[in-house]
Amino acid sequence: QGLGITIPMSVLIGLLMGLGRISGDREAVALQACGGSMARLLRPVAVLSILGTAATCYTLIVALPDANQTFREITYRTLAARAEDEVSERVFDPSLPGLVLYVRDVDLQGTGWTEVFLADARGDGSPLVYVANEGHIALDQENRVVDIVLTNGETHRVNADDPATYDVSRFERSVLRLDPDTIFPDGGPQPGLTEMTIAELQSQAAEMRASGVSDHNQIMEIHSKFSIPTACLVFAVIGLALGVTNRKDGKLASFALGILVIFAYYILMFGAKAMAKGALVSPHLAMWLPNIVLGASGLVLLIWRIRSTDRVALPWLSAALRRLKPRLPRSNSHPIKPDSPLVSPRNGVGLVRLLDFYVTKQYLHLIALSFVGLLGVFYISTFVDLSDKLFKGQTNLFMILEYFWYATPQFAYYVLPISALVASLITVGVLTKTSELTVMKACGISLYRVSFPLLFFSLLWSGILFSMGEGFLADTNRRAEELRNVIRGVSEQQSSVLNRKWAINREGTIYNYQYFDPSENTLHGVSTYRFANDDWRLTERAHAQQAVYSGVWQANDVWIRRFADENGPGAFESTDRAEIPIESPQYFSAEPPQAERMNYKELDRYIGDLSDSGVDVVSLRVALQRKLSFPFVTLILTLIAVPFAVTTGRHGALYGVGIAIVLASGYWIVISVFAAIGSAGLITPLLAAWTPNVLFGGSAIYLLLAVRT
Repeated sequence: QGLGITIPMSVLIGLLMGLGRISGDREAVALQACGGSMARLLRPVAVLSILGTAATCYTLIVALPDANQTFREITYRTLAARAEDEVSERVFDPSLPGLVLYVRDVDLQGTGWTEVFLADARGDGSPLVYVANEGHIALDQENRVVDIVLTNGETHRVNADDPATYDVSRFERSVLRLDPDTIFPDGGPQPGLTEMTIAELQSQAAEMRASGVSDHNQIMEIHSKFSIPTACLVFAVIGLALGVTNRKDGKLASFALGILVIFAYYILMFGAKAMAKGALVSPHLAMWLPNIVLGASGLVLLIWRIRSTDRVALPWLSAALRRLKPRLPRSNSHPIKPDSPLVSPRNGVGLVRLLDFYVTKQYLHLIALSFVGLLGVFYISTFVDLSDKLFKGQTNLFMILEYFWYATPQFAYYVLPISALVASLITVGVLTKTSELTVMKACGISLYRVSFPLLFFSLLWSGILFSMGEGFLADTNRRAEELRNVIRGVSEQQSSVLNRKWAINREGTIYNYQYFDPSENTLHGVSTYRFANDDWRLTERAHAQQAVYSGVWQANDVWIRRFADENGPGAFESTDRAEIPIESPQYFSAEPPQAERMNYKELDRYIGDLSDSGVDVVSLRVALQRKLSFPFVTLILTLIAVPFAVTTGRHGALYGVGIAIVLASGYWIVISVFAAIGSAGLITPLLAAWTPNVLFGGSAIYLLLAVRT
């Protein structure tokens, strides 16, 4: 899928950069002076675009479904292996459909369990509860058999219609047979629309039409397998029309121009998709609208450019070139301007101060441009994602703008480090390419001193990131999430028979409730399971239809079953209204574990509340440490940008942009990998959060010490 999108983009960027270099080096002028026409350039451009079209067609029509099949096979094996050895201790595991599993202890191999609580909610009514001393999963991949084996325990079954009817059964060994399709999916996860073949899409569209369901998604996906490859041809026309000019700005300007064209294409494409979903455009036409609009514009521009260069430019240009006297090629090795601050006759202190101002001015200019451009990318992609709701009339423009207002701090939190990296690379790279850095060294100013303003601002950005995280970022993220849920029509509180909430307090009492209403301090469908202090067995099970907190919990429709020993159900009580001793509302009103919606103190307190409640908080501990480590990303990336820029700076600013993309992607991949490793419990949360900084920071220091200063 990635190749299907990037090949057309590469065709456009490659053409614009290649033709931009030709224009920047005045080769386009020489070509026109020799009688060459822009129309002649259509031949190689057409060949390249046809090759790109063919490669994109093969990727989307043939390679993508095959790759998806391989992915499903890998997923099949991974899911099967995970079911056997990924049960964590003292955590409620709802990964098995219809079951909730809680295990006090897991052996070193991860397959043997001790003190097991299992709630089976696959049937109607109250869940069937198993309390066992030991257990494990027996899995046979070859025969597609999955069993949960429990030993030395008891089952608790209650009649939901008549709670007085209660059954307790002892067992030495009990086997729960699971549906193998939940562990061994048939061929793995079902393919999405982008991974289907054309025949599969046509078949699915026919089935949906027969059942009276709209098939516009399938129709648009079929057309996209041809319209996206055709974009190579459209981009070729645009590239030729925009690439061959008399400008001198070269490859960087061509790169920026190509990015704008690509954004225009995908904005039109996703906008057309949204309009098709809103029945404003036919799904057969939607995916072709970007090609039609941009193709027509590019063709008109190309025809105008061909006519203008052939009829106007060449006669006067040829005559002008004939009158030119031969000149020696101008050296580009020392393009220091006379008014450059480096040639000013100042003493050391004045020169350094002037140098700081000079570097700072360039750096701030570049970081402002990068910040605004990257922020625009977030705005555009988010609007494209939400535009279908706007075209369908399910939201309004004011609500989307309000969402942007509250989402902007989070966007800025992500954009600022990348902007600092890009600005640092280009600033030092330009100083290197123009030989200004060489002059600075000749004046006795080291690379370290030249980089001081960059390091100063990187620390300033780190402080801003940390202040945002501990200040208003959590509040704005919560508000943005609320608005996004309203726009998307998603309910914050969702509950079902198979999706109950579970928790355990410090004393070991297990709570199970349908849902909690924090506005009314009301629990619905709450059950409690209390255990003996010296043995793993139930001593009391209670249930209330509803409980309201007013200093104490007042419950309605309450029944309590107590177990004095192991000889079956004990005393039973029921009442219409009673007080029940459970935790305060704050215990149940905690938000879902989303670290982005809390600051450091809130998340630390939240982890403390959850640590003894049977909730897996390892990933939250990693997120807690990342709130301290991530703000230093601007300093780390600036440190590593300086030696890279010195080494590659002579290649131009565009190389700086490319290196920035690679470094930022690499840093983010390392962060994600170590976060996953830390969340799995393989390393400590502290190490998982700080290792990326240590790796990149150590590499940066090594490169700084190795580079010539």
